[in-house]
Amino acid sequence: MTKPQPRYEEIASYLRARAEAAEPDERLPSDADLCTQFDVSRMTARQAVQVVVNEGLVYRIRGHGTFRAPQRIHRILGSPLSFTENMKRRGLKASSKVLEFGPVMPSSGDAEALAIPPDSTAIVLERLRFADGNPMAIERAVISPILSSVLESDVSSGSLHTIFENLGHSPMRVHATVSARRAVKRERDLLNQSSTGVVLVERRVISDQDGVPLERTQTLYAADRYEFDAVMYRNDTEAAP
Repeated sequence: MTKPQPRYEEIASYLRARAEAAEPDERLPSDADLCTQFDVSRMTARQAVQVVVNEGLVYRIRGHGTFRAPQRIHRILGSPLSFTENMKRRGLKASSKVLEFGPVMPSSGDAEALAIPPDSTAIVLERLRFADGNPMAIERAVISPILSSVLESDVSSGSLHTIFENLGHSPMRVHATVSARRAVKRERDLLNQSSTGVVLVERRVISDQDGVPLERTQTLYAADRYEFDAVMYRNDTEAAP
């Protein structure tokens, strides 16, 4: 005999259908509405909503309600495309807020990745990246001293990689890793996430056409707005980390 579907799962199925038919950021039935429609307790309604929140289909704003989550942005793991180029290909307008920009002493990890002496002066550029005005990612790039003239460039708009290309260094090769963790308060505030917000952490070392390392970057993507894709072929040889 088939066990009956739990009430919260029934409500979650209803919410999925409503969310898939809704526009991004459209308001969905409240907890109170669900309680009335399905004749359940508020705890059961909240459990159902949380299931769909965890799936990334909806998001909640305390005191305001439940809303259809925007469509997630897809990014190819290890892609050399800049954030600006990636958004442009998706018909979205990229913009930035500069959080930090200037000379910096590289960490030992930065110096090793960039193949520079530990006492070199590198450049740090940290930006909050937006797509159509929505905060998407926090990007912190440590840039090689060979590109010190970047300090004379306008990094508040446009692509950092375009600046590199204009300086004769075309970003061509990327080594990337991705992990996930709970966002800290500063990150949640910048990315407009809830107290349970999660970030996808992409670490990349980007080299030019001659194999010269240009930047070591850590980008924190709002996990509810991003998905990473990987393209693999059966007989490829796995590269050692």
